[in-house]
Amino acid sequence: MSSLEEPLGLDKLPSLSNIDLHRFSSSACRPIGEDLGMGHRWIEGRNCSSSNSGEEEFEEYSRDSIRWPKQMRDTTERGISNRRTFTLGDHMRNGSMCNSCYLPNHIDDFWNNSGVRATTYKLFKGIPNYVKIVEVGPRDGLQNEKNTVPTSVKVALIHKLVSSGLPVVEATSFVSPKWVPQLADAKDVMKAVKNLDGARLPVLTPNLKGFEAAVAAGAKEVAVFASASESFSKSNINCSIEESLSRYRAVTDAAKRLSIPVRGYVSCVIGCPTEGAIPPSKVAYVAKELHDMGCFEISLGDTIGVGTPGTVLPMLEAVMAVVPVEKLAVHFHDTYGQSLPNILVSLQMGISTVDSSIAGLGGCPYAKGASGNVATEDVVYMLNGLGIKTKVDLGKLLIAGEYISKHLGRPSGSKTAIAISRKTVDASKI
Repeated sequence: MSSLEEPLGLDKLPSLSNIDLHRFSSSACRPIGEDLGMGHRWIEGRNCSSSNSGEEEFEEYSRDSIRWPKQMRDTTERGISNRRTFTLGDHMRNGSMCNSCYLPNHIDDFWNNSGVRATTYKLFKGIPNYVKIVEVGPRDGLQNEKNTVPTSVKVALIHKLVSSGLPVVEATSFVSPKWVPQLADAKDVMKAVKNLDGARLPVLTPNLKGFEAAVAAGAKEVAVFASASESFSKSNINCSIEESLSRYRAVTDAAKRLSIPVRGYVSCVIGCPTEGAIPPSKVAYVAKELHDMGCFEISLGDTIGVGTPGTVLPMLEAVMAVVPVEKLAVHFHDTYGQSLPNILVSLQMGISTVDSSIAGLGGCPYAKGASGNVATEDVVYMLNGLGIKTKVDLGKLLIAGEYISKHLGRPSGSKTAIAISRKTVDASKI
């Protein structure tokens, strides 16, 4: 195994907290137009004064489909001079080689100044300009951890996530400690963060008892969760789909009286660990029931991560036929590495809310083989590269991911975080 293939141990990963994530270098090597074709990239070994001699080969492609690098350079040259460069250090050799890290946290400048966004790619037609990210790490991400995470660590994580600009951070779940021991401190967590400004802090409530406990602890928003799979519903919350919906009607009725918003989750929207493929019509039925009882938003969860764009599309079409698209969110697990393509397809369908988990934490305790959620860092990196606003500071997000990963004693599950850490290690050797 080469050094590049060998996984980095925790002791080899640089501390992102020691990196100047807000230092912008005006002298750093700036990417030329070709490098900006579909967003920011790592620019490795580029001579700052060189140009790409192979640009002509792209001219044969249709101008009506995707604007290729040569065409893009013509529209970006004026905007590029105003673009800020994000670096993790200026590492120069012989004054010509530049190993700068171009993180897309500030890509808005590029899109706004260059006018590239004004010419819509057919591939990206209909994609929203802004995507709301719902961070589920403190709840969905930690619920399956075998070793107890101290309350103080959970609270600190929530503070770091909120400070990164995330608009919604799911704080905890008021479920029975018997079933989810990791979240037995829900009351303490909620009381510690209930007055935190800057983000909504919903909590999961499985029934009316859980709802009442959440409200008593200071929760201002709650969520309920149903399944599109009968067998999963019985293994997860010990009741049938219809019984679960009846429970949630009691919760939504109580919430309406207190003017507390309720979000709805639908699990197993693509597949179930015991039933296999789930028909889109069943997903649509459960989603409509949650919507009709008053849930302001319905999150569609691929609990075991088996979905692909080919299976996500028909599911979304079925749900969108009965629930307005602006009230839908997607929640993908990355078991087969399909989360980002699934999110992209969802954006193309008009979805503008995406659930994700810091450092890719997660995995349902009742879905054997389900890996973690898609990493928030990876989602933000992709959205920034598409020119989609999130209002999330990727640098601060990376620090939050490093914080919880080090506490759990394992590398981050975010490919973006690992790539940046590795790049920083490589740069330090120059």
